[in-house]
Amino acid sequence: MSKEEIIRNFNPNDVGSSGKLFGLPFDENSAELIIMPVPWEVTVSYSAGTAIAPEEILYASAQVDLYDADIENAWHLGVTMLPFPDKWFELNETLREEAETYIEWLEDEMPEEADREITYLREIPEVVNKEALKLNNWVKDTALEWINKGKMVALLGGDHSTPLGLMQALATKYDNFGILQIDAHADLRDAYEGFEFSHASIMFNALKIPQISKLVQVGIRDYCEAEANLIKNSNGRVVTFFDQAIKEKQYEGASWANICDEIIKQLPDHVYISFDIDGLDPKLCPHTGTPVAGGFEFAEIVFLIKRVVASGRKIISFDLVEVACGDVENEEWDANVGARMLFKLCNWMGVSHGKLKLAK
Repeated sequence: MSKEEIIRNFNPNDVGSSGKLFGLPFDENSAELIIMPVPWEVTVSYSAGTAIAPEEILYASAQVDLYDADIENAWHLGVTMLPFPDKWFELNETLREEAETYIEWLEDEMPEEADREITYLREIPEVVNKEALKLNNWVKDTALEWINKGKMVALLGGDHSTPLGLMQALATKYDNFGILQIDAHADLRDAYEGFEFSHASIMFNALKIPQISKLVQVGIRDYCEAEANLIKNSNGRVVTFFDQAIKEKQYEGASWANICDEIIKQLPDHVYISFDIDGLDPKLCPHTGTPVAGGFEFAEIVFLIKRVVASGRKIISFDLVEVACGDVENEEWDANVGARMLFKLCNWMGVSHGKLKLAK
């Protein structure tokens, strides 16, 4: 059945298709946008629960109404999620236990153990780094497979280490693009805790990709001295709008619209959005791995994304990461917020590609 026939036969006001993202009836062939689920959180250093987020967000997405007041027939874009990759989730579970053991050893200031035990502990980062590299390559290859078929591709994590392969895939297609990072953390640490592909090192690793000409960080409010120095010494390649500075400008009378325009001026024409859910106020994502006081309201981020698209810039891809949906009470709230932000990201990416039109 063609995409046009699917649209004609689907009633967006009825109950959606079971097990489908947002209840939509599209598959990999009929969808314009492919969402890659990446259930990985091996190096999370505080609270876990993000690896299962793709499945929980898929479930929660059935509660998202398909009407978008800003966009005409937004659901016509056609969005689908690839099957949950069980092999990576299972490996994640195994390696997560190993990494936890190593992190606890570090936090205990590496007490003396038997020689065999110390050797085992010191080998854990090398094992994790090796498997994480394989994951990155799988993400890159999978993304390129669908990009080469003419699809738009985005990623749903998992922790913030997961989109590196997607960024590398985009670098084979775009000579110059920028990252708009919405986050509580700078994520500019060099191999944090010995893990090269740590969730806290994603932007440090992204900057190794020469095609990424600019990293614009928004909402940062938890970072170390080394990260601050990296930002200062980046010669303008990294521009950070710290949460405190944003708030102080607003207290002095600046509008969020004007601040958004300042942010957008720093971005090149092609933009990759890297959205760590902890960029939001923790009341919207209470179970995320490392919540930090402060952050944005949901509508503020939607406004920023709309403003990016209105500026004529193209959203070439995005990730949504660190939505924690593990075995915790009321985790459905986090998945609900994540599903609704995912819907907005998909829709505005579609507008930026000219595949959706603004409502009249």
